[in-house]
Amino acid sequence: MAAPLCSRPPRGLTDAPVRERSERSATRPSRPFLVDTLESAPGEDTHWSTRGLANKYGIGKTTVAEIWRAFGLKPWRQDSFKISPDPDLIEKVRDLVGLYINPPDAAAVFAVDEKPQIQALDRTAPTLPMLPTTPQRATHDYERNGTVDLFAALDIARGTVITDIRKTHTQNDFVAFLNKINR
Repeated sequence: MAAPLCSRPPRGLTDAPVRERSERSATRPSRPFLVDTLESAPGEDTHWSTRGLANKYGIGKTTVAEIWRAFGLKPWRQDSFKISPDPDLIEKVRDLVGLYINPPDAAAVFAVDEKPQIQALDRTAPTLPMLPTTPQRATHDYERNGTVDLFAALDIARGTVITDIRKTHTQNDFVAFLNKINR
């Protein structure tokens, strides 16, 4: 057998010990980094992006993502909540669920929804900040600013749409629209 050319491998061909990046970045994030993520936003944006925060602190965007993941932060998420002031809420929910579970014969079903996200509105309470494992939260209540209501119903039998536009958003407006559908 031939003797090896050298008794040990040349430098660079051996594995050097490598620290895990996620371990390093997740265990020692700087306090200003987390404060910026939780309490500020860049310019006109609603939240920090991984690239934006990485540029500000001179680190990689993957490192930012790893730190956010380690602390359960998701700045792009926002949840909403609603605390109903209606004292009869539980009874109304039971009545509504009862209609779905045991509907009366020849019942007509109306699905009603509104999209306040596309209206000019202001929330009635300040938005709650993002916290680790909890997204930013805003109330469900809002104040309207110069918008109108568009009511629409699809008449499946005729293939037509019944519409109505109102300047207000009241019970009477909705009942008037239901009467229009009935006619």
